Amino acid sequence: MNFLAHLLLSGPNDDLIVGNFAAEAVRGRAAVEAYAPAVQRGIRLHRLIDSFTDNHPVVRRSTARLRESGLGKWAGVVADVGYDHLLARNFASYTYDPHEPLAAFSQRMYSVLQARHAELPERLQHMFRYMRQDDWLTNYARPEGLERALYGLSRRVPSGAVLATGAAAFLAERAAYEADFAEFWPELRAAVESIN
Repeated sequence: MNFLAHLLLSGPNDDLIVGNFAAEAVRGRAAVEAYAPAVQRGIRLHRLIDSFTDNHPVVRRSTARLRESGLGKWAGVVADVGYDHLLARNFASYTYDPHEPLAAFSQRMYSVLQARHAELPERLQHMFRYMRQDDWLTNYARPEGLERALYGLSRRVPSGAVLATGAAAFLAERAAYEADFAEFWPELRAAVESIN
């Protein structure tokens, strides 16, 4: 799962939101322990989400389909970002609060993260500026947002040029990925709720 899913699964708790987001760039026990215990819970939540996702048979079905389309070892990355695209497209069906549309949720997340900006690892502080400025979370809902996210990754990740083709591969079989995601999301959400 990518940024949107991680933030949504954090619920309304600002410490979990910050920890879950920061976890992208927090490595090692000492780095985790530098955070307050409540933020550490968010880091652990991020890792639980990643582990559950990577090992789930439905996600493996999605990544196998993407590997077959020529994405090789990058299939999991495309699935993560593609699943955020599907989550954003059908946000009202998957959110905890159907009265909060995606645009409002996104702005609330940007506000929380901006207020706690100093707690984010330096690499994420830099990235967050662009994330907020270009409204990545809301733009995931559009095919162009998916394309832009994967193209950006293709330029930043060594030997990741094939990621630029990921959106086309994902969108070509979007109905199949939508079915996968609809099956997977309730199980992921239940797993997260079982530890909170």
